[in-house]
Order: sequence, then C-alpha cells, then structure tokens
Amino acid sequence: MDISIIGASGDVGRQVAIQLIAEQVIAPSQRLQLVGREEGKSAQSLFGLRADLLDAYAETSPEIDVALSPHEITADIIIMTAGATVPTDPGKALGRAELGKINKPLFESYAKAIADHGHGDEIVLIVSNPVELGVEVFSRYLGRERVIGIGAYQDSLRFRREIAADLGVRRQRVHAFVLGEHGENMYPMWNTVQVYGMDDDELATVVKRLSQGRNYDDFRIDLMAARQELVKLLNEGRAEEAFTLVYRLPPDLRTVLVPFMTYISGAKTSVATANVVSDLVDTIIDGKEVLVSGQVSLRGECFEMNTVMGMPIIVGQQGWTQIVTPRMSDNDFQYLKQVAEEISQRIDEWYQNG
Repeated sequence: MDISIIGASGDVGRQVAIQLIAEQVIAPSQRLQLVGREEGKSAQSLFGLRADLLDAYAETSPEIDVALSPHEITADIIIMTAGATVPTDPGKALGRAELGKINKPLFESYAKAIADHGHGDEIVLIVSNPVELGVEVFSRYLGRERVIGIGAYQDSLRFRREIAADLGVRRQRVHAFVLGEHGENMYPMWNTVQVYGMDDDELATVVKRLSQGRNYDDFRIDLMAARQELVKLLNEGRAEEAFTLVYRLPPDLRTVLVPFMTYISGAKTSVATANVVSDLVDTIIDGKEVLVSGQVSLRGECFEMNTVMGMPIIVGQQGWTQIVTPRMSDNDFQYLKQVAEEISQRIDEWYQNG
C-alpha cells in the first residue's frame, strides 16, 4: 500500500517517515509520498529529507517522492501530521480553541483536495490536533468510515504500558482502552482492563489496587491536583523532582500526565507518536480486522452519541467497520455523555467561527 505523509517536514511527520522505512512497514515495492507546501522552507527540507532517507536506507527504501500541492496527494493510507501545535510552555495562551481555529482551514484544504483528486478508498489517519476537529472535517469530505484519529489508540497503548509496568509484565499481556477526548478529557476505563493469564477474581483485585478504587470524579480531582504540582515544579526548574513525582502516580494518571510532562519539558512526543502511527499503519497493511481504539465520527452507534469520540473500533483495510461499545457503569456513561456534548459544542463553535 502506498503512503502519504502530510506535513512530512515537521517533527512528527519526519519521525513517521523514518520509522515506516526503518521498521520496514512500507516495502521497497511501495511508494512513500512526502507532502508539504511550495512556499516557505517546506519544499527545500522535504527534498533534503528524501535524499537523507534514500542515503540511510538504500537497501530497504521504498520509492520516495515529494508533493507540494494538496491535489498531488495520492496514496492508500494518508497520514495527517501538518498544522500548528500547542506550545511546550504551559503558560502560553494557545489552547485547543485557538488551535482549532488555526488548523481548521488547513484540514479543509487537504480534505477537499483528497475528495476531489483521490481514488476514493483512502484511509486517513489524523495525528494533528485537535484530533477531534481533524476527524470531523475529513469525515465530512471523505466519509467517516475512512477517517481515524490516532489519539485514543496512542492513549490506550500508554494505559496498557503503565499497567504492565506496575504489574511487571509485558504490555502485550495487557488489554485496555482509553475513550473520550484526546487530551485532559481522555478516560482510561478500568473495566476494559484484561491481563492474559489472570482469572476474574485476580484481575478484580489487581484493578482495585491499581485504580485505588477511585470513581471518575475522584480521578478528575486527583488529575488536576497532580498537574498543578507538576507544572509548579517545572516552573521552579525542578524537572527531576517533577518526573520522579509523575512516575509515582497510579497508571491512569500517568497515562494522561507522562506525555504532558514530556511535551512541556521541551522534548515533545514526536518519537512516541510516530511509533504509534507506524504500528497502526502496519496493522492496517497486514489486512486483518483488529479491535483498537480511535477517534471516529459517531452517528448514534454508541448510546445515540453524534460527535467525534475515542471509542473501540474494528479496523481493516477499508477503514473502520464497527463500534464495539464496552461495558459501562452509570458513572462511565454520564462522563462520556458529558464529554460528547463538550466536543460537539466545541466543533460547532469552530465551524461557526470560520
């Protein structure tokens, strides 16, 4: 399958290109398209990146070309990484609302071009933020089953990794989902946790211990308190103490706060994000239908929600085909319903404001 990376000259796009080739996710017989803008430094840097990749991976590299206009994009899997990002300084003013206002025209320009000039079966993976807005825009142009936001997929892998770390097992033995919004309104769902080799009683004991028996309201309170303390330590130049503190938190809090800490420390999360994208692309190329979590446009499939949400989905080479609604408590349902309403309202505001 041919792959295009929109925004390939950026931090994440560049890392995605490197990992797709280094991990041999994309075969030498396939094509990798690096997409950027004709104006600015994008064109120059993309041709340089192409030369660097061909030099580094001469024996395993696919065909690599550069596209500098949206209508030149052609691929089976399109990875959207372009757009403005949230500043690494937590004190800066740019938040999700402003980010969406900046990136919406960019999303629309690429979505429209792909709809007009593509072959009609592309799968689009949204990496750019706000991921929910990206999924909404591309879904309106391309059809929602062909558009997947990688936020919930990445968050779910992190949740599994944090649980596995506390249990001293490999991540592959842990199954768990993060639902909701990609950001502080993500919801690590403890009742989706499964650990290979554990019976129901043992699993219930482990989940109670790791979750500390908190309900969602407690989780939100603990999350905000920990976040404030971490930002305070970083602002005081006590980064080592901040990272020591974050790794002492329970797995669900670490799932939200470790990437936050990584990002605002200045390191960002481009390598981890690229690894997740490469993993999902490999899964799609493999051709088997698998259960993952991702941001998709819902139209009543889950509790009559009509917005973009991170949900468990069945994914294959045709995109996503089914929502798999997990078992939920009343507390889970009420929270996700609230998040759905907030996302829907925010998307409406982005559309009303331009």
